[in-house]
Amino acid sequence: MPEKNKTVVVIPGDDAAPEAMSATMDALRALKLPIEYVEFPAGDKWVRGETEAAARKAIDASDATLFGSTSGKTTAITYLRWGKQTFANVRPVRYSKGFGSPLKNPDGIDFVIVRENLEDLYLGLEGPLEALAPLKLTSRILRAPLNTSERGVYAIKVITERATRQVAEFSCQLAVKRKRAGGKGKLTCTSKYNMLRESDGLFRRIVEETAAKYPEIKYEQFIVDDFARRLVQSPHDLDVVVAPNLYGDILSDAAAGTIGGLGLAPSGCYGADYAYFESVHGTAPDIMGMGIINPSATMLSAALMLEYLGFGADASRLDAAVRKVYADGRVLTPDQGGTAKTSEFARAVVANF
Repeated sequence: MPEKNKTVVVIPGDDAAPEAMSATMDALRALKLPIEYVEFPAGDKWVRGETEAAARKAIDASDATLFGSTSGKTTAITYLRWGKQTFANVRPVRYSKGFGSPLKNPDGIDFVIVRENLEDLYLGLEGPLEALAPLKLTSRILRAPLNTSERGVYAIKVITERATRQVAEFSCQLAVKRKRAGGKGKLTCTSKYNMLRESDGLFRRIVEETAAKYPEIKYEQFIVDDFARRLVQSPHDLDVVVAPNLYGDILSDAAAGTIGGLGLAPSGCYGADYAYFESVHGTAPDIMGMGIINPSATMLSAALMLEYLGFGADASRLDAAVRKVYADGRVLTPDQGGTAKTSEFARAVVANF
């Protein structure tokens, strides 16, 4: 238990996400922890500029943030990621009894995808193809100058040594931690290093170099398309997976599918001195106001947050309570084959504390 009270900023997000956040807050409050929650309005009440400024100030004064998904109305996510330099997006993939997995034998799936969180194609560096004409670029593959006379656009992929080293170190340390807790102690790196030899090749080389400093863990690497096959065919072989931003985003959604869907996919984004936590899924505007969104991913994200804040036993209580509801199978939301409302699921979780 931490020596002093903690402060957590709560940002509900947009569309149906606040409904999942409300259920999660019911569960967190039931734990009666020494945490002050600084709560902000849902996205439809978010006043651009004014509310974001207040959120930034609150974030800077807090120990962590619990964030709901955004469709663009809630804008604080940019500050949480780049402003607070939360470079490692950790996305656990762990099957439990009762999850609606499409696999024949999902028992024992338990791995983590660590997605580099700050660069790659997510910097949004795009523009008209003709703007590249003065650079006179030559394609290594075609062995010919880039034709910039066509109507089209470009996108710039950025992989830096600094960002790659910090996410590689984080991933190695996570693999060590999991090994000491009884895990496999293995790190898998994936990128398209056979084609993108400079950018993805740099990512692979730095991860490989970093892993070599950790003799207690096993290391392997796969080209991303081959890894995608392995993710579905042999997910039980995985432990900690590290990937550049875009691949990590795509692969973690696929990984969630192996255990039952995005409603079961939590995440935490960690920096050197700050972290925020959010579900992997989007805002689900199609079910907004229906009270049926699955809050499991947000609750499991909250459990990751509690562990980060030093409330390890309570994190385990929340995580275990969610999984008990699935094992029981009587109070599940529609995405998992049930008929329960979001609020009913929350009450079932609290009843299992």
